[in-house]
Amino acid sequence: MNVSGYDVEGFVASLVVRSQHTRRAYSYDVREFVAWAERGGAPDLAAIEHRTLRRYLAYLDTRGLARGTIARKASAVRAFLRYAHRRGSIDHDPGRRLHAPKQAERLPRVPRAAEASALLIEAENARSEDPGHAIPARDLALLELLYGAGLRVGEACGLSMDDLDLARRTVTVLGKGAKVRRVPLGEPAGDALGCWLGVRDQLVTASSPADAVFLNRRGRRLGPRDAARIVARFPLPEGRALHPHSLRHAFATHLLEGGADLRAVQELLGHADLGTTQVYTHVTRDRLKSVYERTHPRA
Repeated sequence: MNVSGYDVEGFVASLVVRSQHTRRAYSYDVREFVAWAERGGAPDLAAIEHRTLRRYLAYLDTRGLARGTIARKASAVRAFLRYAHRRGSIDHDPGRRLHAPKQAERLPRVPRAAEASALLIEAENARSEDPGHAIPARDLALLELLYGAGLRVGEACGLSMDDLDLARRTVTVLGKGAKVRRVPLGEPAGDALGCWLGVRDQLVTASSPADAVFLNRRGRRLGPRDAARIVARFPLPEGRALHPHSLRHAFATHLLEGGADLRAVQELLGHADLGTTQVYTHVTRDRLKSVYERTHPRA
């Protein structure tokens, strides 16, 4: 441990259940905080107080950072201080009452049901035009999982063969916080996955991971950037490219518009907090209002 008590390396090593993206972001954020603290009168961890943390958030605000960025940095610092308290490096956790500014509840452009269907039809046509080729089969299977099962892009890219049960049409997903959930697959998603797995060997190389469901053109496990490029090849009618997460948002929104129970959608998405799922109810209310205003004679 560092003599100052700022055991950043140990903290980063403890983030084994976090995604690679989260580990990288938290590592950067905590190192940034430690550098600030050591310059600003807290040369060791024991000197950190709640007011120190409030000063740090004020400092971040003066840099003109977005609320979401400040919230992420505050979350990293809280996690670091919890780790230090558990390890006995400090006798209390000064970050326990630290609250970052709330983020505005914003969602990316969510494709409507007809738009999502058109996107998948386009991908299916691409596969039909070249039925023996792996790339269009893989792309359709990925799109079906993102929209038809609501997977996060990292969850889809991280799938292993053992996670799929095509006979029962389910997929087992390792989500945030190492939460495991089993998600049903619709018939189109199951068929698309079966077709892809039938031609997957075309992309396999000597260094390919044997258990990875999705592979890129080089035979490596498909990554989130690969997935983003695939989704971007199927833009909305106005030409706007979608992000993979937009299809997850569409999955939730269309379920709620179809009358699904909010708690059922929460389970399907793998949200720990129902409040996270409730943001989609705002989208559906906005759409209902839009339909009313367009169609009712007394609107």
